[in-house]
Amino acid sequence: MYNPQLETFIRVADAGSFNKAAGDSFITPTAVIKQINLLEASLDVKLFERTHRGLILTKAGKSLYQDAKYIIQYCRDSVTRAKNAMQEETNIIRIGSSPTTPAQLLMQLWPRIQERIPGLKFQIIPFENTPENAREILANLGKNIDVIGGIFDETMLDLRRCAGLELFREPFCCAVSIHHKLAAKDRLTIKDLYGENLMLMKRDWSRYVDDLRDDIWQNHSQIHIVDFEFYSMDIFNRCENGNYVLLAIPGWTNVHPLLKVIPVEWEYSIPYGLLHAPEPSETVKQFLAAAQAATK
Repeated sequence: MYNPQLETFIRVADAGSFNKAAGDSFITPTAVIKQINLLEASLDVKLFERTHRGLILTKAGKSLYQDAKYIIQYCRDSVTRAKNAMQEETNIIRIGSSPTTPAQLLMQLWPRIQERIPGLKFQIIPFENTPENAREILANLGKNIDVIGGIFDETMLDLRRCAGLELFREPFCCAVSIHHKLAAKDRLTIKDLYGENLMLMKRDWSRYVDDLRDDIWQNHSQIHIVDFEFYSMDIFNRCENGNYVLLAIPGWTNVHPLLKVIPVEWEYSIPYGLLHAPEPSETVKQFLAAAQAATK
């Protein structure tokens, strides 16, 4: 279903040498080199820099490495989906789950949803929340994953080419390292953030974040805003390691064991709900309606 040379490419990238990759693949180094040469020729890109210290991925190689992992996993998942389709099990909702889109929040609604749709079952589909995965998964909801629970607004939905059903509002909080001086507090005021580095998603990602950003710029210049591109585990690690303050929601309390999520005395919040395909299946439509009713 995909070029098998991609698997060899990933093994070589992980091993850092043709010889090690050959040992892992139980083939000769010459065969590995031939596969990589053929792959580079077919793609018309150079994937590795050959040095006396070993192999180093080029920029093109790094890009392909990220996408190739997704392609291979997606193809494997497609086979699983095909096998599942043979069983004609149509009353399954596949819920995507990652550290920043945990399925636990939706599971709180599940008993009330099942009261309305007794035969409905669910399947948790874990995924790594990277920019590449977010782009591909959200643009293809309904194929491998039916719904993902998360924060969103109209800008994000347009950007990711998906739809969203708001279930409730999540108040903006602040996450800090358990060693940060603010971690001693159970509730913050905006003045507690004076002198701190507050990490916010870049402008134009969410109008709800931008409203808070504008308020800070206009009325609380003592807070230093640090922009970042995408919520991922790297950002949570950066917050903890760098002693930053990170804009967060209560649902992320368990994302990082060394971070504490603290409520803030302000009126800022963001929609939380279900991300789904613009034209969902009948089963997903029923699920969405039941989830909406369950929150009333």
